[in-house]
Amino acid sequence: MFSMFRLPLLAAVVFLTLAASAQQTTLLVDVDHRPQISLDGPWHYIVDPYRNGWGSNPEHASPNGYAKNAHYVPGGPLLQYDFSRSPTLNVPGDWNTQEKALLYYEGLLWYQRNFTYHPRPHTHLFLHFGAANYAAHIFVNDQHVCDHEGGFTPFDCEITNVVKDGDNFIVAAIDNTRTVEGVPTLRTDWWNYGGLTRPVSLVELPDTYIDDYSLQLRRDTSDRIDGYVHLIGAAPGTRVTVSIPALHLEKESSTDTNGRAEFSFAAPGLELWSPEHPRLYDISMTAGPDHLTDTIGFRTIEVRGDQILLNGKSIFLRGVTYHEEAPNGGRAWSEQEAETLLGWAHELHCNFVRMAHYPHAENETRLADKLGILVWSEIPVYWDIDWTSPHTLDVAKHQLWEMIRRDRNKPSVILWSLSNETPQSPARDAFLHQLAVAARSQDPTRLITSAIVTHFKGTTATLDDPLGKDLDVLGYNEYLGWYQGTPAEIPNYTWQDPMGKPVIMSEFGAGAKAGLHGPVTEMYTEEYQVNVYQQQFRMFAKMPFLRGLTPWCLMDFRSPLRQLPGIQDGYNRKGLVSNTGEKKQAFFALQDYYARRQQETGNRQ
Repeated sequence: MFSMFRLPLLAAVVFLTLAASAQQTTLLVDVDHRPQISLDGPWHYIVDPYRNGWGSNPEHASPNGYAKNAHYVPGGPLLQYDFSRSPTLNVPGDWNTQEKALLYYEGLLWYQRNFTYHPRPHTHLFLHFGAANYAAHIFVNDQHVCDHEGGFTPFDCEITNVVKDGDNFIVAAIDNTRTVEGVPTLRTDWWNYGGLTRPVSLVELPDTYIDDYSLQLRRDTSDRIDGYVHLIGAAPGTRVTVSIPALHLEKESSTDTNGRAEFSFAAPGLELWSPEHPRLYDISMTAGPDHLTDTIGFRTIEVRGDQILLNGKSIFLRGVTYHEEAPNGGRAWSEQEAETLLGWAHELHCNFVRMAHYPHAENETRLADKLGILVWSEIPVYWDIDWTSPHTLDVAKHQLWEMIRRDRNKPSVILWSLSNETPQSPARDAFLHQLAVAARSQDPTRLITSAIVTHFKGTTATLDDPLGKDLDVLGYNEYLGWYQGTPAEIPNYTWQDPMGKPVIMSEFGAGAKAGLHGPVTEMYTEEYQVNVYQQQFRMFAKMPFLRGLTPWCLMDFRSPLRQLPGIQDGYNRKGLVSNTGEKKQAFFALQDYYARRQQETGNRQ
């Protein structure tokens, strides 16, 4: 079995060029509403822990290495690889759970598949990746087409000039080695699933096409929509039309010298999106030969004092946190897995979820739109990273940019989260300040948050982390009754909010193995876990500024840090549901608590 604790030095140099090469990729918004040629299915693979197929230059993969996709011929020249003779992995999917020998593997793995394509005139062809963890180096017909760093955000490589009429091939070198300068960095409390973990497809676009847009309800209004549509390949003055058939609306604008067409118009009769009424509208955008549709809901989200206002009214966020992990293990990517995870949240009477600790698959945010579940979306700036590295900052900014660009037209997404449990320091504050500025510049319509470590003096917590100055909503993590104190002591803790901002208890909870029973004083029993939840509920009643909860967590998930035999066995057991789908006692305790809150106040407070 390959060691998951390989030193990162072998691959570190490979990442040095990724930030510089990021311009080779783009991100087409709303790919899931465009016609696509799916490349999902079996891909040949070669495991390459010694980087034999990379070549001698550590900064760039050689086109004469595995990227060449040569074939062994008996009696021919020496060749020590052949994808056509190699085994296959399913794409999308992580490699760790598809092959037992790869469960702990961290390093370089090469994918290859053939495809047939017939180019058409005046057509751009893009290769779309939903996600690849962590560093991706993409070749088509033995030509390098793009690189990408970041394991949870989508990217597109234009291959118009390298694709041939007829038979073609793709080679993707994917490396999930953890590095000091990576985002996330060397240590996480989740499994480092490697591979092409989300769908891969071909996308055709005309000479002039829509690559980005934003349509949002203006704050302090109930029927005013502002936004833009951006075109590639458009001359200044190109006409762009936006229509909402259900409202009998059609509006026109023209592009400026940067290809951007601005829109601002009234939408009489507009029904606002909310958890109680998740109204979505079909939106049509036309520009020259390109036509694109999306399904968008309109709502406002803002802060007033220590209140969170949805459509101008205070709301309490009944939430839960979860990882993008499928029941029975592996990286979740399918619509069915999204329905299972968000279905459990819906069953808990949640109107909110925290998708930790990285951007989840787009089908999850799409489903949240439909179900009326609000979303906290996060980039993996996790624990202590390299706060002084320009490369790390560039990577974090780019992941933030990709997350926002992909999901800013999703009404369910209300919070962009910059980080999780980062230790206080001036370098951290400066790093995250830059991310906050970048997020607000790209999307001024949503709120900014982070999950912060709670520090106690005795039994008092003062929520004054300097990071809070850059946040609209304060998320605080605490594990009273598990990592600190006993469950019986929890109601004695008091909380102070000197910043006067709304607070979400972004993590709390306790571990329990499903089916393990015993006294409430015995850790890892269901009884202990449910007692922690019940005592937490008593404490929350004394926090008037509390505006939401996202307990840790919905489902047990794999973690290399959790090795207690017979209980953890490589899983973080703080889930309300086991990794095989068994609901623990705490699931029903939280369900009852949220049902009471919903009865007492409705979705609003």
